[in-house]
Amino acid sequence: MKKDLALMMALPNESKGLFEQENIQVHYSGIGKINAAFKTYEVIQKTGCKTLFNLGSAGSSVFDAHALIEVTRFVQRDMDVSPLGFEIGVTPMDEHFPAAIDLEPYFPHLQQGICGTGDSFETGKPKIDCNLVDMEGYAIAKVCKKLDVRLISVKYITDGANDTAHLDWEENLLLGARKLLSLYQDI
Repeated sequence: MKKDLALMMALPNESKGLFEQENIQVHYSGIGKINAAFKTYEVIQKTGCKTLFNLGSAGSSVFDAHALIEVTRFVQRDMDVSPLGFEIGVTPMDEHFPAAIDLEPYFPHLQQGICGTGDSFETGKPKIDCNLVDMEGYAIAKVCKKLDVRLISVKYITDGANDTAHLDWEENLLLGARKLLSLYQDI
């Protein structure tokens, strides 16, 4: 499977150099949906991958810190056109793609989650139904869906998406990188 696979993470902070030490190529998108969409398209075009493997960090008030969660659905927590009568998470006039993008599970031993993506560092309860939050996943999923590339996404829960999230995120990244590397090496 690895020959047709490209690996993407948002930031080098999330890999802590561990993947590079093992000679594993990581494509870094940068933070946010625009950067993620652009990099996803670029990686698919340059590598010709059939599967994009997205690893990274996420916050959650539902899952325990330090857990690995496989994302099986992405939603947009910051797409809010409700004053015009649209449900939160729905992109108006985008009939070809539903508000939620479902992914086929790959890891039977991991818990599964719904990830709410938005261009903000979430420290409260999102307005949309989700149990973990990130800043890139929905954009990656949408580009993969449009280009017919399989997406597998696993998030390491670094924080509780609360008032101390920014401190917990940085403190927990090294342990997360170790767990994500171990998972990657087992595929």
